[in-house]
Amino acid sequence: MCPAEDRLLHPTRRRILQTTGGLTALGVLGNSASLPVTADPGTEQWAFETSNIRSSPTVVDGTVFVGSTDDHLYAVDAATGEQEWAFETDRWQSVNASPTVVDGTVFVGSHDHHLYAVDATTGEKQWAVETGDKLGSSPTVVDGTVFVGSWDTNLYAIDAATGDQEWTFETDDWIQSSPTVVDGTVFVGGGDNYLHAVDATTGEQEWVFETGDSVFSSPTVVNGTVFVGSIDTNLYAVDAATGDQEWIFETADSVLSSPTVVDGTVFVGSNDHHLYAVNAKKGDEQWAVETGEAIYSSPTVADGTVFVGSIDNNLYALSAETGEEQWVVETGSAVFSSPTVVDGTVFVGSADDNLYVLDAGVEGSTEGSRVHLGTPGHHGDWQYADQSTTYRAESEGTDSVPGFGVGSGITAIGATGYLLKRCLKHDSE
Repeated sequence: MCPAEDRLLHPTRRRILQTTGGLTALGVLGNSASLPVTADPGTEQWAFETSNIRSSPTVVDGTVFVGSTDDHLYAVDAATGEQEWAFETDRWQSVNASPTVVDGTVFVGSHDHHLYAVDATTGEKQWAVETGDKLGSSPTVVDGTVFVGSWDTNLYAIDAATGDQEWTFETDDWIQSSPTVVDGTVFVGGGDNYLHAVDATTGEQEWVFETGDSVFSSPTVVNGTVFVGSIDTNLYAVDAATGDQEWIFETADSVLSSPTVVDGTVFVGSNDHHLYAVNAKKGDEQWAVETGEAIYSSPTVADGTVFVGSIDNNLYALSAETGEEQWVVETGSAVFSSPTVVDGTVFVGSADDNLYVLDAGVEGSTEGSRVHLGTPGHHGDWQYADQSTTYRAESEGTDSVPGFGVGSGITAIGATGYLLKRCLKHDSE
């Protein structure tokens, strides 16, 4: 077993929160444990204990939906941390993907090779579609169609109501990236070193953009530009219509984190231990903040604060303008999950077996390009069937479109899938 996997599967049991005001010991918390809400940023409201959580939480109508490595999808009361229901996939098969909720249905992929549609109220299965391998990609639902990638090298388009397959698009390697759909085009990264643009109706290739290594990061699209990271250490800006490169921003290690764009700035993490803020038009670095370890979590922004997890066990809250640290919370293990902020509350999973709910220190909710595009780990019910590469919030210089937040999307998902794939290869050798 490789060291990274061993560390994730055998986390410590400590529960320590660190804020700018000092350390607060919380002790070991069981399911639906809760603490009084306080005004101190980073204060825990409750923690829901399950197993290693790499999935990014989705919050809809007062319920948190999140996957776990214990082969379950959970629905948890957002106010109290009480379990509402648990949906079991095949035994010993992780649910690392982030769930998407549309019109009362939860869509989520599992390592048991299936894409599931589950009733959001009852947890009852509506349908299941089997693919040829694991699903770590999180589904995107647009105009009645579910788009999701599989380790079997295919991008799938599935009828959201029936589970019937509409088309498949085959790449040359596994797909861990979560697809983004804009103006009738599906954008998704592949292990084949390409960013793919595929017609959402027909499944025909529109263009491909080659990078120097696998693309597990999930793309985001703003004003006609696709932003995506690659294992080749770069963040790319690519013309959404043509596939031509607009600029490239180089980090010192792999970029598995998925970018989000807010007010003309791209925020993305790197395995070089840094969170970067990059000018969306020019590709110039605005600031960089170093954490103690790699960042696989994808950042989210709410009320001028960037929230992101690191495998140094911490969740960070940083000023979006300057990168200045607002507060830091330490969990008991790596934070692969991408945070979602709703009405001043942060929801995030940890490899220490807990879903944490913390005071965000801001009043707002997750915003930015991934809000508009409905990429994994969201808040609100996805209703944006007519997305455009230019939308009101960007043109007016603010990002206040209601609805979705970052998750992860790959968010944590691509990163952990990448590690697992390398670990499996290592073990087989």
